[in-house]
Amino acid sequence: MNKENDRSLEWYINKLKELNDDFEKRKGRKKKAAVITFGCQMNAHDSEKLKGMLINSGYDMTDTEDDADFVIYNTCCVRENAENKVYGKLGFLKHKKEENPDFKIALCGCMMQQPTVIETIRQKYRHVDIVFGTFNLYKLPELMIRNIEADSPIFDIWKEHGEIKEDLPSVRKYSFKASVNVMYGCNNFCTYCIVPYVRGRERSRTPEDILKEINELVKDGVKEVMLLGQNVNSYGKGLDKPVTFSELLRMVNEIDGLERIRFMTSHPKDLSDELIYAIRDCEKVCHHLHLPFQAGNNAILKAMNRHYTKEYYLDLVDKIRAEIPDIALTTDVMVGFPGEGKEEIEDTLDIIKKARFSSAFTFIYSMRTGTPAASMPQLDECLVKENFNRVLETVNPIVEEINSEKVGKTYKVLAEGVSDGDSTLLTGRMSDNTLVHFKGDKSLIGNIVDVKINESKTFYLIGDMIWT
Repeated sequence: MNKENDRSLEWYINKLKELNDDFEKRKGRKKKAAVITFGCQMNAHDSEKLKGMLINSGYDMTDTEDDADFVIYNTCCVRENAENKVYGKLGFLKHKKEENPDFKIALCGCMMQQPTVIETIRQKYRHVDIVFGTFNLYKLPELMIRNIEADSPIFDIWKEHGEIKEDLPSVRKYSFKASVNVMYGCNNFCTYCIVPYVRGRERSRTPEDILKEINELVKDGVKEVMLLGQNVNSYGKGLDKPVTFSELLRMVNEIDGLERIRFMTSHPKDLSDELIYAIRDCEKVCHHLHLPFQAGNNAILKAMNRHYTKEYYLDLVDKIRAEIPDIALTTDVMVGFPGEGKEEIEDTLDIIKKARFSSAFTFIYSMRTGTPAASMPQLDECLVKENFNRVLETVNPIVEEINSEKVGKTYKVLAEGVSDGDSTLLTGRMSDNTLVHFKGDKSLIGNIVDVKINESKTFYLIGDMIWT
């Protein structure tokens, strides 16, 4: 048997650390690494694991490429714009590589699971040192050693997932809140979406592993967890002992010391009555539900392969609000899917008006090579922009109205940091995920405090902390 195959993650981390310690002795400084993340919260959480492995390997972390010795781009391929940003950055780094041959570049994430992308990198970006995908994240230290020993580019792309690797080191952005993967992959195959092809089929972690991780996080000071999955509503179906997501929520709710539970994303077709009841019954589960509907027209929804209708979605909204009247519903709205004209967009606007979302992530359809929708007739850009503007003109006044109804009331807010726009203000989120800015000392960060709302803006609130 190849001895290399017997070597553990820890062995490669220790080997890298030896090399980096030697560099520090010679140069009088530690090597720096930058992990630049594109895309969703799943990618952001993956990047926390990449940072954990790099820090354990002897690197100091930096936020930019400018002073880094090693740069890794964790990529996204949901929209073309994200891919173009990566190619642009790679072009810029070519000059840095020419000036310093010891400078290393790595690519990972969803883009790397596409054969056309790999071919482009091989042909046009030969200065890239390491390329790997979404299924072998934990291989980073091994690939770095292989690249050093071979002194040539390393490509390690897996076509399918292996076992779920537990207990990877991780560096969290916040000490008081954390993301926890409950499952990976997606089985839905919406016709516009590349995710099932690059993230693989659904596979769930065991409740035991999830609960163990959350308990350890709580012991480390975490008060709020975000349970992550491409479609958390289908959690548990492939386990040896099937467990539903609603049952998992109730288990997590019993963890002592945990104060808030969030989750995303929910697919409407799989949202069960039991999950609605769990949100209603579990006092730690935040009253916020992100429920993407994407489009309102039934013909478009069928072409998208979404497996529900406009009427089903609105009935589901009514059912949720009947059980949890104060819940904040947020959503994703895609504009410009093939076949969506001025008449079809009216159904989307109707859902927005009737469901009254607290916020909506609105975006224009981006054709993804390899998806069924890519072979459909694409729409005129002017029509898409016109429809997109109509969606924004419908969403924003509703969001503003919902926020204005909170003025004069007091809510519990988790203080998350100092406001980017005003250093005298703290910023945080209510249980329903509404963003709030308020006066407060930095010592309050990480605490849940009472805030009275004094002013409403379209996308956030301003208030004063109530001292008790």
